[in-house]
Amino acid sequence: MCASKLVSADELLLDRCATAQCAHENVGVVMKKTTKVLGAAASAAIFAAGAAVSAPAVQAMDGNTSLASVLDVGNAEFDNSSKDFDILTKAAEAVLAAKPDSPVALLADGDTALTVFAPTDKAFKNLASALAGHKIKSESDAFDAVAGLGIDTVETVLLYHVIPGATITSDIALESDGAVLATALEGKNTKVLVSDDPSIRLRDYAPDFKNAKVILSAVDINKGNMQVAHGVDAVMLPFAP
Repeated sequence: MCASKLVSADELLLDRCATAQCAHENVGVVMKKTTKVLGAAASAAIFAAGAAVSAPAVQAMDGNTSLASVLDVGNAEFDNSSKDFDILTKAAEAVLAAKPDSPVALLADGDTALTVFAPTDKAFKNLASALAGHKIKSESDAFDAVAGLGIDTVETVLLYHVIPGATITSDIALESDGAVLATALEGKNTKVLVSDDPSIRLRDYAPDFKNAKVILSAVDINKGNMQVAHGVDAVMLPFAP
């Protein structure tokens, strides 16, 4: 377990986000960032689950390449690869097209520290299939099924995968069994569960669905920068379907 002081997203975001402007490369939207952009969820990026559990340490990263640019938001196309993040990217585009002021836009601001647990296309297809009651094979059909939940629900789900104010690399995550992470979705957390395999799972609010597992061959996307992502094999849900 890696012992450290608790990390406040306010400390990391206030000086960067108070007056700066974020040019959103995905949809050509320029929005003003404010300290309230993450709402109350930004009051603590990471906190301990009980007195015996320490929050993971957060590494200082200087790079400012955004996750949006790495994930090619705005240019992604559906394909036959289930291991990439086309559906996630398209979902972010859809949210920002409908709600330009959404905190999802922070994925395009490389000066804002955050960590994303990114569901693969296969993860979204599995969720869409479970919700539809039949197998959905194509990425476009899976996206349509997810989009059919409504743009507010899509935004809610996306924000639940974002840990604001903290750059959590895989080595830190592997030492953080039992840590509870506050997400960008106000009032919603996810618990880190580390096994000796090694494996990292994230507990959400849907007990009838399996916990998302970090794909160890798809970790530390954009490492060295303030924004980092880790692929996960299931969509994390902040509610029970």
